[in-house]
Amino acid sequence: MVSRRGFLTGLALAPVAYAAGCSIRPSAPGSAAEASRPLPIPPLAASILGTDGVRRFTLRAQAGTTEMIQGKQTPTWGYSGSVLGPTVRARRDEKVAFTVTNDLPEPTSVHWHGMHLPAKFDGGPHQMIAPGATWAPTWTVRQQAATLWYHPHPHGATEKHVHRGLSGFFLIDDDASDALDLPKDYGVDDIPLVIQDRRFTAEGALDESDATDVGLLGDTIVTNGIADAHLPVITDRVRLRILNGSSGRLYQLAFGDGRAFQLIATDGGLLPEPVALTRIQLSPGERVELVVALQPGENVTLRSLPIADRAGIDRAGEFGFDDTFDILALRAAPTLRPSAALPATLIPMPALAAATTPPNRAFDLQWFMINNRRMDMNRIDMTVPVDTTEVWTVRNKDNWPHNFHVHDVQFQIVAVDGTPPPPALSGWKDTVYTAPGSTYTLAMHFADHTDPTYPYMYHCHLLHHEDQGMMGQFLVLAPGQRPAPAQMDMGSMGHG
Repeated sequence: MVSRRGFLTGLALAPVAYAAGCSIRPSAPGSAAEASRPLPIPPLAASILGTDGVRRFTLRAQAGTTEMIQGKQTPTWGYSGSVLGPTVRARRDEKVAFTVTNDLPEPTSVHWHGMHLPAKFDGGPHQMIAPGATWAPTWTVRQQAATLWYHPHPHGATEKHVHRGLSGFFLIDDDASDALDLPKDYGVDDIPLVIQDRRFTAEGALDESDATDVGLLGDTIVTNGIADAHLPVITDRVRLRILNGSSGRLYQLAFGDGRAFQLIATDGGLLPEPVALTRIQLSPGERVELVVALQPGENVTLRSLPIADRAGIDRAGEFGFDDTFDILALRAAPTLRPSAALPATLIPMPALAAATTPPNRAFDLQWFMINNRRMDMNRIDMTVPVDTTEVWTVRNKDNWPHNFHVHDVQFQIVAVDGTPPPPALSGWKDTVYTAPGSTYTLAMHFADHTDPTYPYMYHCHLLHHEDQGMMGQFLVLAPGQRPAPAQMDMGSMGHG
């Protein structure tokens, strides 16, 4: 049996192999390559830059229908459209303001996943937007260039809202990333790609029945909202900003011919240098940026392979670990525009200072609980002193897959089972997969944004687990501040 550490290390330039007897599923039942549709590119969100220097955006959560499968109209939810949402783009140190209106028949929220911002604007379950109501968060973007995203976060109903289509990219730009010779022509050689799995009824509606212990698992892959997509490629290098937007499925991404690609960024931004890989694993909520090279006239398929690291997993097949899917066909034009060579170095990543707040904290993940407690909206699980660096130890004590997401901060993975992380986990992260029996040591700095009333969340980002209560709350406090959390009316929440 391959050890967890050995598997993680072996991701770099490992040959692509398929499990014996595991058939490759097309992205939709009965599809043919020639019947595929061009990959939709989410439009850039319109914004107005005011004379006060504030960039203003408007989003609307709404219902609609989408042709996810050709010839079928699927009832969906989206932001300012029928499914998914426009790509929000802002610059480091820019002040942004949003007007978010809820035209859905039930309360929802908008969480800015990966963003460092005040807790009252975080968009978690404490910032619910009632049907017909409007929410107006505003903050200054104070973090490096990165691929973030936004999605609903109603306690007890997050999986349903995301599954119905509410997700969008949030891209941050800065001067340092602009100066690098990376593919950056949005929608041409810089491609946002959200991967999700869905199951459909015969009529084309989303099938939300028959959930597993990791939540809803689909038998059809949709990329940027449609099944059977292909990407027309006109440059010899393409940058893919990939988000695992699924509820509970893990993806082991690789190209069908085993070619290497360059990993240039993880959740929180660019790496110090590109890392050559042939496969990479993403759990729900995680993002990576890859650069892949193509030759003129070439066709290559991005696939998801069976999950190899299954030590300690109970019922791996039930959790989708045996599945293989075609994700996206890349079709190169007969003539390709040349791209600049990738830089040998990207963005430095200084190590965080040693922890300044002893003792270090431990988080045990088991069943639908963290540290043997389920989420209570009216309970603050811990307080964090502002301007401190903490080390959190996260242990999966279960025989199920889990991951761990922290609001407000990006963290560094100090160790995996006591040893340094592999290159694919060496960048800034806000979400990390935790295999059964594994221990992850995370370092993070809580720079500012104190608030005694509104908490941030930490939780498993397998959304069914989150909805079942695998979540906790923390306040960031200034010296002398005491917790004064707002009490929530649980009757207005989605959790039963």
